Amino acid sequence: MRLWRGILAGTLALCLTVPVCAAPVEDTVAQQRQEDLDFLYDTLKRGHPDLFANTPEEEFLARRGEIEKSLASASDQTFALDLQSLVAMVGDSHTTIALGSLAQTMRYYPIALTWRDGKWYLTTAPAAGKDMLGRQVTAVNGRTMERVVEAFGVVLSADNQVKLRRQYRQTCNVADFYEYLGLVEKGKPLILTLTGGESLEIAPVAAEELGRTDLVQMGASLSQPATAGRDQNYLAFPLNDSAYYIQYNSCMEDPDLSMERFSGQVQAELEAGDYRRILLDLRNNGGGSDGVIWPLLEVLRQEMDRGTEVVGLIGETTFSSAIINAVELQEMGAALVGDLTSGSVDHFGSVGSFRLPNSGLQVGCSRKYIDLGTLLDADAGRGVEPLEPDVLVPQTMEDTLEGRDTAVEWLLANPQRLEQKEYPGAPLTRGRFVALLWQAAGSPDAQSVEIADVLGIEWYLPAIYWAVESGVAAGTGEGGFQAARPITRQEAAVMAVKAAQLSGRAGQGEFTEPADGDQIALWAQEGVMQALSLDLMELRGGAFRPLDPMTRTEGEKLAGLLLQKEH
Repeated sequence: MRLWRGILAGTLALCLTVPVCAAPVEDTVAQQRQEDLDFLYDTLKRGHPDLFANTPEEEFLARRGEIEKSLASASDQTFALDLQSLVAMVGDSHTTIALGSLAQTMRYYPIALTWRDGKWYLTTAPAAGKDMLGRQVTAVNGRTMERVVEAFGVVLSADNQVKLRRQYRQTCNVADFYEYLGLVEKGKPLILTLTGGESLEIAPVAAEELGRTDLVQMGASLSQPATAGRDQNYLAFPLNDSAYYIQYNSCMEDPDLSMERFSGQVQAELEAGDYRRILLDLRNNGGGSDGVIWPLLEVLRQEMDRGTEVVGLIGETTFSSAIINAVELQEMGAALVGDLTSGSVDHFGSVGSFRLPNSGLQVGCSRKYIDLGTLLDADAGRGVEPLEPDVLVPQTMEDTLEGRDTAVEWLLANPQRLEQKEYPGAPLTRGRFVALLWQAAGSPDAQSVEIADVLGIEWYLPAIYWAVESGVAAGTGEGGFQAARPITRQEAAVMAVKAAQLSGRAGQGEFTEPADGDQIALWAQEGVMQALSLDLMELRGGAFRPLDPMTRTEGEKLAGLLLQKEH
């Protein structure tokens, strides 16, 4: 059952194999930068799985040509941002240039902005702006915040709008970015427009001066909830007699406490208590290796099988491997609560790195496209988009000021069992369909069997055991089942008829022969005719369309018909 865990795992950084370039013959700035530009483009093109997935190569080449025009005149900062603007065109949150080596040479505005309640707030400012701390910022130098964030997309690598917004928040004080993007004239102050029409003018300062600036910070005096992010890879404790809390902050093993030992401790505490709900918090988790969490998921699976509810918490910071883990929680049947993530459900990842030969700038480059839909039913119908919680409960500014955790407080106040959000138009997978048939049959017990391509934590795993044991569904060869593969109409017909036959029913009614009967596979022909005879399925314009996929709504309707005929 663990075969596919190794496929999901492996998002730790790898080193790209790149050729070593000889030193330039003529040691000129322009030639060195040309070499870096060529090296960057050629290595990305060779190493990225689909560099032009979001932007045509013609546009890359046009931008490359623009950069070449200023190789001799651009400052180091401008050249680095030129390169990053080229990389940002990939539209991949994991493919980016690390500009940290230039941090000490850049200039900064002594401010910080925070996103809450769908608005931007000033949360750090020079001491002179103390009275404006906590106020909403509506514009920067006359441009709305939406336009400013959109402009930053030229130099920030992001594959969705939540990631772009988060990236802007992390760089919103870098004066060089605003000047590069033409949002502020070089050396001029940043002018923040606040609610009520007031404005705050902030002059840029050098990096060394920033540390000496007298700042006021909104968070400095705020109390923190018990669930505030901590500097630990993972930790756990009871919230009360009925709710147990686990914080998972990094997809990495703690050198002092292995995940195996930690999971054992959690299991012992759960068995000693009488908890009705377990919260697994991924809101501070930016990724690592998705396989680290498996011992904990197995403990949670056992608890769920005993009737305990598991709820996942996600938010803006949830990214990369933590996204995979969150979708795995949904695959287990757990609901997700919180806010949209900056990480996309399907995404480019498994990052490798290389350095540019002259500037020394380090570049991260995705090595593969991670399509969870090939492995997890919970991903069906999704794509490169933020992971959306089943219950949207974002952190509010009011609760932030009061030191409360909005999502956790909501969960404590709402103990009713949560349901996952419905996606009626999503593709119907083989795993979900056999689960619908199993439920229509009364959820009978079945002996577990070895299935090579399941994780062992799926909510529908008992249904697969039943389907294989009863003959409702056959495997797909080599001991697999392909539970996450979308089911075709002819497959659904065969499975539905076999489920009906378990209760002694067989097709007896009249039906119209489908016009495309010759397109139905030989192994499916009898099943399709029986399904039509039982009125479980119908023709579409006189044709059966055997290879068409089905939606979840269609699968539920078919299972409902079986249930009606049972009674």
